[in-house]
Amino acid sequence: MGIQFGSFNNICTTAALVICPLIGTNQGIEPTCYSRNVDVGGTLIFQPSTAFVHIVAIIMTIIMIVHIRSKYTAVGRKEIVMFFWMYAVIELLAIFLDSGIIPTANVSYPWFAAVYTGLVAATYCCLLINGFVGFQFAEDGTPLSLWFLRISCLSVFAISFFVAIATFKKFAGFDYAKPIGLWIIYILWPVICAVIYVVSQLVLVFRTLDDRWPIGDIVFGAAFFTIAQVLLFAFSVTICDAIKHYIDGLFFFTLCTLLSVMMVYKYWDSITREDLEFSVGSKATVWEVKDPLLAGSGNTEFDEDTASNYHGGTPGSLVGGYSGQQLYQKQAYYRGYPPPAGGGY
Repeated sequence: MGIQFGSFNNICTTAALVICPLIGTNQGIEPTCYSRNVDVGGTLIFQPSTAFVHIVAIIMTIIMIVHIRSKYTAVGRKEIVMFFWMYAVIELLAIFLDSGIIPTANVSYPWFAAVYTGLVAATYCCLLINGFVGFQFAEDGTPLSLWFLRISCLSVFAISFFVAIATFKKFAGFDYAKPIGLWIIYILWPVICAVIYVVSQLVLVFRTLDDRWPIGDIVFGAAFFTIAQVLLFAFSVTICDAIKHYIDGLFFFTLCTLLSVMMVYKYWDSITREDLEFSVGSKATVWEVKDPLLAGSGNTEFDEDTASNYHGGTPGSLVGGYSGQQLYQKQAYYRGYPPPAGGGY
């Protein structure tokens, strides 16, 4: 199978992509081999094994998001969590599109497919920008950093959505028979973002970190991403024929993509350390008592003050005035207790 620039003919013949029923011809491009469907309550569910992986991906993504949000002071926490939220939405939408819950003949399918295309492009943009958060061009977590990320992702989403729906509906100079713009967004743009992210993180590790273990996370993530593309675009038909249509390359593509996303989380977690002084955790904090009034009697650092005038010690002075002994036992007049026999002062 050869990939031609600007053409989905060979790609869609091999892989059952979301956009394939909407491009090439007015009937779309049908893959040579795809996973068999199942009947659930009178509804045909396509790609059931792939739909299962989508559900697992959503669950795993939620777990990763919870762990990220628990690291309150980690660098780039708010930026990276946005990437995982977007990936979760993509997986949720893919359940309805890959499995045919929204039929390809439905009038709403092109619009959902365009939203899916825009989200994929915006998610890769989010990953790309997260690759530069560690360089601190703008301090992470600040409005400048967050709004730059949001506006960039929104812009990429809007452009990709427009190109996709214009290609599907054949207006504004776009044509589903020659989907060059859509090919750049759907095929080329993710590869560019992934390559730049990997290179930037390798530079970050070598220049700023003493620990080299995060390189393993980067390598595994890049390997899973590459394997996903190869299995989908090169061996999907071979896998489908060998396993008798039970699964195809899309199943392994979705699974390997999930693994690569998990390695992104593993890498981010390995290079970030919380500032424990300001962190908030579930474990009880053991506080050291520094107040002498609260210190125990066995504490040698703070001895209890028992040397009062009553016990024969040095009388404590009153601020700016007499001591207690001077005030109450002065020879000029007696103000002690009990009063003298003569009565009065």
